Amino acid sequence: MKAFRRRIQDSGKGPTTFIGPGSKITGAISGKGAYVFCGHVEGDCDIEGPVTLAEGGHWVGTLKAADAVIAGKVEGDVIAGGRVEIAGSARIVGSLSGQSIAVAEGAVIEGEIKVTSGDRPIQFAEKRKRDIASEDSSAA
Repeated sequence: MKAFRRRIQDSGKGPTTFIGPGSKITGAISGKGAYVFCGHVEGDCDIEGPVTLAEGGHWVGTLKAADAVIAGKVEGDVIAGGRVEIAGSARIVGSLSGQSIAVAEGAVIEGEIKVTSGDRPIQFAEKRKRDIASEDSSAA
């Protein structure tokens, strides 16, 4: 079994698009590169790059990306061509699909988990401190 390299956002290259706390986006989103969503999104996305839904972020719709890190709430499906990392603060009502999936203790997933590589999902305990973006969104 391959080792799962955590912290998808640590491996990102190029600029990152940030959608700040308090923002609301409605509609379809597509693009290339890394995205971090800290606000509320209602719609589907198809991103050619890693997508992070920060703690306090809320997504209603299908989130499709190269890789995904979920720390907020998703009401819909998460589909990644590569890796999916689910933080302990995540709440997902929908299915998860990815080549490899890691789920932190405390995460709530109400739906099917499909690991396309055939491996089992990996469970882990959070050891890192929370990101500054998530701390800022919870202080607002």
